[in-house]
Amino acid sequence: MHYAKESFNWKDFLMKVAVIAIPVALQNLLTTTGSMVDTMMIASLGQTEVGAVGLCAQFSSLMFSGYWGFVGGGMLFISQYWGAKDEDGINRSYGLTLTCMMTVAILFCILGTVFPETVMKLYTDKEAIQRIGVEYLRIAAFSYPLMVFSMAMAVMLRCTERVRLPLYGSVASVAVNVALNWVLIFGHLGFPAMGVRGAALATVIAQCAGILVIMTLSKVARHPYLFAVKRHFQWDAQLIRAYFRKCAPILANEILIGVGNMMINVVLGRQPEEAIAALAVFRTLEGLVIGFFAGFSNASSILVGKEVGAGNLRTAYVRAWRLVYLCQLFIGLVGVTLIALHTPILSLMGMKGESFRIAFGLVCIFAVAAVIRMGNWVQNDTYRAAGDAVYGTVLEIVFMWVMLIPLVWFSGMVWHLPTLVVFAFCYSDEPIRYVLMQIHLFRGTWIKPVTEEGKRALEEFRRSGMGRQRKESNGN
Repeated sequence: MHYAKESFNWKDFLMKVAVIAIPVALQNLLTTTGSMVDTMMIASLGQTEVGAVGLCAQFSSLMFSGYWGFVGGGMLFISQYWGAKDEDGINRSYGLTLTCMMTVAILFCILGTVFPETVMKLYTDKEAIQRIGVEYLRIAAFSYPLMVFSMAMAVMLRCTERVRLPLYGSVASVAVNVALNWVLIFGHLGFPAMGVRGAALATVIAQCAGILVIMTLSKVARHPYLFAVKRHFQWDAQLIRAYFRKCAPILANEILIGVGNMMINVVLGRQPEEAIAALAVFRTLEGLVIGFFAGFSNASSILVGKEVGAGNLRTAYVRAWRLVYLCQLFIGLVGVTLIALHTPILSLMGMKGESFRIAFGLVCIFAVAAVIRMGNWVQNDTYRAAGDAVYGTVLEIVFMWVMLIPLVWFSGMVWHLPTLVVFAFCYSDEPIRYVLMQIHLFRGTWIKPVTEEGKRALEEFRRSGMGRQRKESNGN
């Protein structure tokens, strides 16, 4: 078959990307906007409070690393079974994904509520920050199972192309969170002023509101899979083996990367207090960029995984590399916008003096590095959705532990270099991995179907030498 001579329908492709990417990007934008409002409100309490809540967010990021491997596995199986129209496969994959994710969430909830002092001592040596962080974490940790349940439902809805329902849930969650922050942090409408504890309680209630909206709208829309509870847990040994075989590399990647990021945060948490506050504000802005990016990443996973599951391997291949470059272009534009508007944004979030200078430096470094970093991220998500959970995982783990962590640790803990230099080392491995990921992308060997339709089409795809013909098809 002469795939290279076939034209590519850009209009149809961009429409499909937009249908998935825009609602996901808006959902994440709403969540990040809520976090920015949180930060601005907490900033009025002081930079110590901002730093403490920011470090608590790093603990929740570690939880994210613990359950994200199951999200990747769930998207792989659900999207491919959706392409193959296998209802049992969709339901069982969701049930298994939900169970694994909730196990992680409950573990972190226990750590945050029972051992908050230990958690905070791990992330910083500043006693004032530790004390405030304990107050916040002891309440906020109850939101972890709620957050993960909401994420599991979002995975199911997105993979079955019902991307608007999680968006509506986020609208409700953010609205409730902002309103309750105003009431509980400062003590309006007759409530006592609770400070950071009020922000934590608002987070818990807001997560409940988001879940209620998603479930209500899904019920009204008669979603065929979300409420088929009995079918969610009818697993067999073959599915469990296949699921964990595909999830194992993703889990290893996310856990080792999560632990690696924790070590990096340990280094950054021992910088001056002005730098810790600047890093907390930066993480919120970073979430804004990643929120936009996540829309493209989800579109990539779903659009590629669906076609692989249906046996349309050529379509999956040509979509994949176009999605990578679209994502990088969009992230580049977002980074430029962030730099252009840095003064009003950082000022609103309580940055001034040395904290403002450091925060602006962090934004500039990230705006450049994010284009490459997000390119690596979307390629890895694409590989996982297509069935290859190993290649990107091995690269990321090896480079982080052999190159990245030693550079960050020695620069911060031994050589005591400036915060911005230490932070720049956090991205030192990205360009090398990008080159290796691009080579793998165009070879096409990352397409490894789990459905029978995909497996039947694989031999013909390999015979076509699709990856080697990319340069010819690029002009069509």
